[in-house]
Amino acid sequence: MGIIVCIKPVPDPKYWNRLRFDANTNTLVREGIPSIINPLDKNALEEALRLRERLGSEVIVLSLAPHDAIPVLKEALAMGADRAVLVSDKTFAGSDTLATSYLLSAAIKRVGAYEIILCGDQTSDSGTAQVSAQIAEFLDIPNLMHVSAIELKDGVQCRVKAHIEHGYMLVEIRPPMVLSVTNQLNEPRYTTLMNILDAEQKSIEVWSSKDMDLAEPWVGLAGSPTQMGDFVVPTKKRKAEMLQGTPEQQAAALTDRLHRLGFY
Repeated sequence: MGIIVCIKPVPDPKYWNRLRFDANTNTLVREGIPSIINPLDKNALEEALRLRERLGSEVIVLSLAPHDAIPVLKEALAMGADRAVLVSDKTFAGSDTLATSYLLSAAIKRVGAYEIILCGDQTSDSGTAQVSAQIAEFLDIPNLMHVSAIELKDGVQCRVKAHIEHGYMLVEIRPPMVLSVTNQLNEPRYTTLMNILDAEQKSIEVWSSKDMDLAEPWVGLAGSPTQMGDFVVPTKKRKAEMLQGTPEQQAAALTDRLHRLGFY
């Protein structure tokens, strides 16, 4: 059983204060910001590794990102992935969720032998929660989202627990399938120093537009049907008023102001 895990490099939250937007393209400028594996994608990778321990399958991590995402893929290899594929090309820059899903599905078709595709439910930098469903649509296979448990019944068929608005549902499903997972699924493992050193010796495959069969125009910013129209950075406005009088008078005035503002 082949398992593919789609991972996305996202800006390290410790450096979010350095993020900015390109006013010409209305896209996030990531240059100079360290990246990490999207947290929920780590849960997806952890589950793939656990499935491999039971099935003896191959785990392939797949990412659509610039070349500077290599360290993120190295981290995925250090966690235990068998192969890592970076889908990277200048023409892919600015892809929205549809273009991203199309490019990832094209890469998945090139990988060929897969049974399960795992994704994080959403990413910390955009949170659209659209990519897994769109990948499934392009591949014409089932998709379940908000997955918090995966149980193998007969070595092939899976029983999947997927959360819905007022509870959850249990679904029995046979591969191939796309599952997007929550952080309730597992606790990602820590990587050891030896695993990190071993990962440094592993090569990462890099596929460009020439390596995939791209028959549709949904590529890059120009091929993305959804684009940001405008954005506004809110400004903080603070107004201070000093209360006069004795402490008792100040307390009474403050109580009166809070009451008029509806705080009690």
